[in-house]
Amino acid sequence: MTLHLCGQLDKDGSSTEIGSSTSVAMLAGRSATETNTIVEKPSLRRQQLDAGEPLRTQIAKIESRDLHLWSIAALIGVVLTAGFVGLVVPNLVWHSPLLVVADIHYLPHLLLGFIGVILIFNLYIFEERRKLTWTREELIRQWLRGDAAEMLALTDPMTATYNRRFMEEALVKEASRANRTGAHLSLLMIDVDNFRELNSRFGHQRGDLILVEIAKLLKSTMRGSDSIVRYGGDEFLVILPDTDERQARLAVRRLANAVDVWNADSNVPGYRMRLSWGLATYQRGMNLQQVIDLADQRMYADKSAKQITSPEST
Repeated sequence: MTLHLCGQLDKDGSSTEIGSSTSVAMLAGRSATETNTIVEKPSLRRQQLDAGEPLRTQIAKIESRDLHLWSIAALIGVVLTAGFVGLVVPNLVWHSPLLVVADIHYLPHLLLGFIGVILIFNLYIFEERRKLTWTREELIRQWLRGDAAEMLALTDPMTATYNRRFMEEALVKEASRANRTGAHLSLLMIDVDNFRELNSRFGHQRGDLILVEIAKLLKSTMRGSDSIVRYGGDEFLVILPDTDERQARLAVRRLANAVDVWNADSNVPGYRMRLSWGLATYQRGMNLQQVIDLADQRMYADKSAKQITSPEST
């Protein structure tokens, strides 16, 4: 069981591109809506940070009010202490009868007032601290929900790969880095051969299972720094940062070997996994959609060159 991939891999790891008028016709038949230019959009993280701004503002207000509260409490404490010392110290130093009388009449009230003010401020501070703690916890919960929402919004639920929304953000970032540092950036477009026949013969549930298996193969053969995107129905796009075309072909070879192993151990009787692929490398100044379209054209050239027309070939 072998994997048929675009352009036969030569012994030295090079690849010969295959093109035909048939592939051009197949590409022309694709919807024009798929060739929209990728533009930089506000990221979901930026939107979530903006959504959390009211909570951060509330925390800042509470912390500012807390500081003012402590300043007022300190000032009142200093005034009360000064008054207390002003009554008690002269009596202790000079033993004045007037001050003794004053102490008898005013000292208990002064002490009670001092204790009362301290209790009131402590209760107020406790309440403000409770509000601050709740607000901080709410902000943390919102950020956690935001992380979960971001993962759901950027992930294909069936294959657990990234979706096109993630692709648009990632490509803009990687292209910017490539322009800035001169790093290489390659794209690998992959399509499942005869996927319609697969669904017709084995059912859509089995077809979905095959897509999940392909996603697993891609995750196991690509690097951790590579991003695997479910581009459309049975198409996957792999973003390969810091990878030139020669290195990308090595990744394709690893994938080919993994598919051979999968076909040998397949628990789907009568089905043989076959993929078509196309590679394109980003060059400074290129439009990102042009790079995607080039990988797509080469993938369709591979598919048409193999001329897979018989349902039995699945």
